[in-house]
Amino acid sequence: MRCVSCGLIDVHHHIIPPFYLEENRERIAGSRGGKISPAWLEWSAETAIEAMDEQGVDTAVTSLSTPGVWFGDAAAARTTARRCNEYAAELSQRYPGRFGRFAAVPLPDPDGSLHEIAYALDVLKADGIGLLTSYGDRWLGDAAYLPVMEELNRRKAVVFVHPSVPTCCRALLEDIPPLVAEIPQDTTRAVTNLLFSGTLSRFRDIRFIFTHAGGSVPMVANRMLHYAPQHVHERLAQMNENMDSVLQRQFYDIAGTAWGPAIAALRSYVPISQILFGSDHPYVPLHDTAEGFAALTFTDQERQAISRDNALKLLPSLQRK
Repeated sequence: MRCVSCGLIDVHHHIIPPFYLEENRERIAGSRGGKISPAWLEWSAETAIEAMDEQGVDTAVTSLSTPGVWFGDAAAARTTARRCNEYAAELSQRYPGRFGRFAAVPLPDPDGSLHEIAYALDVLKADGIGLLTSYGDRWLGDAAYLPVMEELNRRKAVVFVHPSVPTCCRALLEDIPPLVAEIPQDTTRAVTNLLFSGTLSRFRDIRFIFTHAGGSVPMVANRMLHYAPQHVHERLAQMNENMDSVLQRQFYDIAGTAWGPAIAALRSYVPISQILFGSDHPYVPLHDTAEGFAALTFTDQERQAISRDNALKLLPSLQRK
């Protein structure tokens, strides 16, 4: 049995099922500026565990990265989500204690997503659900996704939100890959959309994790406050909330942002209790985040909270893996 009070818990750790890569190679390349990085081609469960052991990660909570499972065909998306979730479940069984799971769902297909949420959480015992920030040009606060949010709220689910690149913004800047500017911005768009639509305040029992220190949320939260339509403020007031209180009770991982300026912005806006260790492995090598985190200035208590205690409070099922 592994020590339950020792190493890191990585809440932002991607898997690449071999069948998923084989069947979607061109789509993956298209979502990443026309190229597939070696990280996609070289991933295996064994190399992931090797990296975890080298950096002191006890448990990684796996998820799919963008582009996810939706490519315009609802039936195909349902099948791919199911296969990926069963692959992740088998991985957890093969390596007890090493892998938790955020299950994929076939949004923007609400009915298929509701079926997969039930299967993933009730049958496969996933630790939470993974969503993308946007699908096409619809963000998560869109009314079309209301049934999914209602169900996730009813289940008090943990929802890991990974950024994507919306259709509108895939070629805005010539010679600049969307991964540089659009990935963090889509997290900011999604959070703003969820906030302004009332989704975050209406469905308070969903525990959202936003990646990469929330994109630019800590930097633009004050602009949200000043420029939001009046009805947004009125809705929040009716629920005895304000923008700061809503944003400060969400969770944020430090994947790709384990460096001083980004963490200074995040920790000045949200409590330490809402910050989680995440790596974005294999696309960002695990050692980049682990070493960056080790170099940051935290008290021992804060470091322990970010490295594992906050994750265990949010995902107590990891204690039993």
